[in-house]
Amino acid sequence: MLQTIAIVLAVLIVIVVALLAYAASKPDTVRYVRATRINAPPEKIAALITDFRKWRVWSPWEKKDPNVQRTFSGSENGVGAVYGWEGNKNVGSGRMEILEASPRKIRIQLDFITPFKASNMAEFDLTPQGGATDVNWVMTAENVFMGKVMSIFLDFDKLIGKDFESGLAEMKAAAERA
Repeated sequence: MLQTIAIVLAVLIVIVVALLAYAASKPDTVRYVRATRINAPPEKIAALITDFRKWRVWSPWEKKDPNVQRTFSGSENGVGAVYGWEGNKNVGSGRMEILEASPRKIRIQLDFITPFKASNMAEFDLTPQGGATDVNWVMTAENVFMGKVMSIFLDFDKLIGKDFESGLAEMKAAAERA
């Protein structure tokens, strides 16, 4: 009996050590990307992104908590515009600030406060294609050890990608209207 318990414990320790070693081998940064083509010029699409008040029209997270508390500060839109939010468990709380804004590229510092602290960079690349625009939504982040461990069990690209796809579909609908 004691020998069986020792063997089971040894196997469990080996499994835990192997999982932790595997997690440690994962990349130090993560990158999530989704893209779509929108039948509108880059300027029209950029206007939806660089004015945080317009995110209600297309952002997938705006729909996850209709009672989210929003604060806007800094510039009204473009570089220096700041958007803070505090919401339910589905959206948490955090802050975004536009660092770069042009009709072709928007870079946003994205800081989560709850449910976990994280600092990410979101980028929107807008490439004209005739009368349409290819939109790439990219988010990069440091992959801390706990994130590496969690990624063994959760497919973050699939989870985050689903929200990006939903947001891009709503952005496309908004930009192509009228």
